[in-house]
Amino acid sequence: MSAVFNQPSLARRIAPVFQGFDGFLAFAIFLLACAGMLAMYSSGFDHGTRFMDHGRNMLLAGGIMFVVAQIPPQRLMTLAVPIYLTGVALLIAVALFGITKKGAQRWINVGMVIQPSEILKIATPLMLAWWFQRREGQLRPLDFVVATVLLAVPVGLIMKQPDLGTSLLVLAAGLSVIFFAGLSWKLILPPVLIGAVVITLVVGFESQLCAPDVDWRVLHEYQRQRVCTLLDPGKDPLGKGFHIIQGMIAIGSGGLGGKGFMQGTQTHLEFIPERTTDFIFAAYSEEFGLIGNLALIAGFIFLIFRGLAIALDAPTLFSRLLAGAITMIFFTYAFVNMGMVSGILPVVGVPLPFISYGGTAMVTLGLALGILMSIARAKRLLPS
Repeated sequence: MSAVFNQPSLARRIAPVFQGFDGFLAFAIFLLACAGMLAMYSSGFDHGTRFMDHGRNMLLAGGIMFVVAQIPPQRLMTLAVPIYLTGVALLIAVALFGITKKGAQRWINVGMVIQPSEILKIATPLMLAWWFQRREGQLRPLDFVVATVLLAVPVGLIMKQPDLGTSLLVLAAGLSVIFFAGLSWKLILPPVLIGAVVITLVVGFESQLCAPDVDWRVLHEYQRQRVCTLLDPGKDPLGKGFHIIQGMIAIGSGGLGGKGFMQGTQTHLEFIPERTTDFIFAAYSEEFGLIGNLALIAGFIFLIFRGLAIALDAPTLFSRLLAGAITMIFFTYAFVNMGMVSGILPVVGVPLPFISYGGTAMVTLGLALGILMSIARAKRLLPS
């Protein structure tokens, strides 16, 4: 009789919660989180509690990932429209009566101060994946036009704040969904070619285009300065070009094996600006060198390939599009941050995932990883 009343062990009771979690994805996250803590300890050791706060943010993101991973993709699909509409409404509210800091109107007080554009990093691909799921099997050119409008609204509102970095991330996530939904290469190639021509002309006529009296109209003045600084940072080495120059010096001085942990002179003599946030990759490169950089890049490549594998194996169109878009968010984050620190892209304020300090960005990453883990988990738990 006693066997009838025996309760299962704690391990047996909590096992269903972890059942189906993707081990490869969890391993990639763990490695990148360790690299982030190592880089933050060195670059932020004299920044008060920044190292401890970074660890707290990672734990918070991990908790969010764990909770969101329990939500089935079907349930996420029902939340797509309300989350998107709420995010767009908050962006409109920011434009009307938002809080301005350092010349940018990006925040709003709703009992607490929030930055609504962060919501759209996830809400936009969620909404687009929902839209294409609804149109599955009967896609027409008009459906791609509607999707473009759904993407253009938040991107336009975010650029108006202005916030070029976040708008690029939202744009990349949205375009990923549209591309994975089956957009024809005939529609993709023309804007790519036009963009290549524009970049070539800007580089070729840099001295004329970057003259003080030239107005680019489509870009804010600070955005024009960032492009011109990228083309020739030596024009203002102690001003606008200082970030790029110091970042490249730090990366180059790391050499093959780096100067060693806690031994970066550019970092600890405070030549690298924003060394715990946007430019932490420069600090990391100085101390761990090319070998450390290749290891970090390999970690991101592993994460991206695992995300794409999850997308390919997802059971529904909604899940495939969403997983693919979230994976491309991580690619865009890493590529843009490393590119701007290395001097091949303009400085746009995009953090390096898991490595850069920032609570809001870390929460967004945790949410994105939770959705990716949910999609992988749903496939694993399907009866074979």
